[in-house]
Amino acid sequence: MSTAVQRRFPVGAELVAGGVHFRVWAPGRKQVEVVLEDSRAMSLENEGDGYFSGAVQFARPGVHYRFRLDGGELLVPDPASRFQSEGPHGPSQIVDPFLYRWKDEAWNGVQLERQVMYEMHIGTFTREGTWSAACELLPQVAEIGITLLEIMPVAEFPGKFGWGYDGTALFAPAHLYGTPDDFRAFVDRAHAIGLAVVLDVVYNHLGPDGNYLKQFSETYFTDRYANEWGEAINFDGQDCQPVRDFFVSNAAYWIEEFHLDGLRLDATQQIFDNSYRHILADINHAARRAAGRRSIVMIAENERQDPRIAQPPDQGGYGLDAIWNDDFHHSAQVAVTGRCEAYYTDYCGTPQELISAAKWGFLYQGQYSTWQRQKRGHAAFGLKSPSFVNYLQNHDQIANSAYGSRLHVLTSAGRLKAITALLLLMPGTPLLFQGQEFGASTPFLYFADHHKELARRVEEGRCKFLDQFPSIANSHTEFAMGVPHDRTTFEKCKLNHEERRAHAHFTALHRDLLKLRREDPVFSAQRSDWIHGAVLGPEAFGLRFFGRPHGDRLLILNLGRALQLRPVSEPLLAPPPGSAWRLLWSSEHPRYEEKCREGEFGNRPLNHPNLHFNWGDLEVCSRIPGHCALVMYEGSST
Repeated sequence: MSTAVQRRFPVGAELVAGGVHFRVWAPGRKQVEVVLEDSRAMSLENEGDGYFSGAVQFARPGVHYRFRLDGGELLVPDPASRFQSEGPHGPSQIVDPFLYRWKDEAWNGVQLERQVMYEMHIGTFTREGTWSAACELLPQVAEIGITLLEIMPVAEFPGKFGWGYDGTALFAPAHLYGTPDDFRAFVDRAHAIGLAVVLDVVYNHLGPDGNYLKQFSETYFTDRYANEWGEAINFDGQDCQPVRDFFVSNAAYWIEEFHLDGLRLDATQQIFDNSYRHILADINHAARRAAGRRSIVMIAENERQDPRIAQPPDQGGYGLDAIWNDDFHHSAQVAVTGRCEAYYTDYCGTPQELISAAKWGFLYQGQYSTWQRQKRGHAAFGLKSPSFVNYLQNHDQIANSAYGSRLHVLTSAGRLKAITALLLLMPGTPLLFQGQEFGASTPFLYFADHHKELARRVEEGRCKFLDQFPSIANSHTEFAMGVPHDRTTFEKCKLNHEERRAHAHFTALHRDLLKLRREDPVFSAQRSDWIHGAVLGPEAFGLRFFGRPHGDRLLILNLGRALQLRPVSEPLLAPPPGSAWRLLWSSEHPRYEEKCREGEFGNRPLNHPNLHFNWGDLEVCSRIPGHCALVMYEGSST
């Protein structure tokens, strides 16, 4: 064995000339052996600084192995295992990442601007719940106008189903969905049809079942910070550098070996680091370096809405591209459902809130939150519009409704169409959740397959969390939603893609709006500085896009009853000099009605005056229909 090997990552099993080189960080251990599946064991050399390494000449790709620590009887998987074919408690498998022959040489990556995101859970996206099955349906997703897939976490986790946020082997794609090369083929296929792929990663905690890091070192974790989901990761304490290297290299690994187009970092408010250089900045830098010539997008979830995440390093930021915007979701949810409870109590769903969300992104930028009993958010006026990822549905928010219900179940058809128009035409980056584009009838519930005792604790914790919603707690619906560890809970969340045709009105709505967003030079610009808003009624407002030199646009939403505006004293409704407002798009068109059959009204272009609908001009300044959205363009006054 020899340790004089040029490695690509600091830990894990890597192929070298004539064998495989193993390296692991295990400070405090006196001896580390790698034990192959045929029981042959080789001692690794102690390099110092807690690292053990060595090349095993007779090891080959596909062979399973474990580590033996200090000669004990317990054999444990590699913390940097590239595949756990038998789950997190089984042996690790040596993987050759270069066997897969990529076909995406011409793919140059993506920029954040003009992206339309789509959150996907591989286990429920298809009945089979595999990478291969999902591949077959990617053209249908792209056809709607989606440009970027955001895949929920796939790092190996315990059990036969789960959301993936309790991953324990962070370098190993979950065996439930297929092999690592199946994942690569999925990304390759996505790139072939113009879809980018971003992976959701969890660097704020590890799952409680199958986490073997402490066998190698207690200092992977720290008790100096309170973490909502378990032990906090040690990014700034004693012996933290190898811990930082582990997570930084994990980010680079996904980008490099799977050609991913970026990462979405889960719950970054639970990533604690008081170092001079924050771990998020290091992760961002390493991911971009691993991408080489390709452009990638780095996205964060941050409940505290800290704009430093998406600010450039020369402004004291961490350099990521975008942040999920819960504020827009919460305000829109209240606006279209009227339900104002739990964490929605800080939102009114008023026209002014929605105007402000479209213009400024975050609604809370340092004001006091009555629900949280503290100040919420920070000033984010300097962030560009695409940096705010807006959504009406995502995995968390759907699961937090009484029955895992999607938004179209909770509101009227008219309000849903109107608020969808706002989401898809406002300047931020829109995100859809799988099935949203065709009005999926399937719910999305919380599911996690754990052993009996842990399953009980998870169920209790889930019920306690949902108790904050009186509508759920008082109606005793927590078990009606589905017990998390019951497989039927998981199965009922699987999409039925036949509904794409059965719900043609939903797909037409999303396809048309995304075409308008993509092809109209005003909407595609994503310029919040071009827009100003006016409240027109208790539940109605207008957004005017001053889109010179392309002409102005006017988006009007009315989530309440029909309005008669006489007199009209709002200057934003005045047409530009020498022009008149012409109808470009309306949520009232019959093709968006439930009774509409697929293809009944054709696939007409959206950039033609009056949309070929023969409706004539709309007297927008006198009557605004109820529960609708209208898009006007600046046309000739003759």
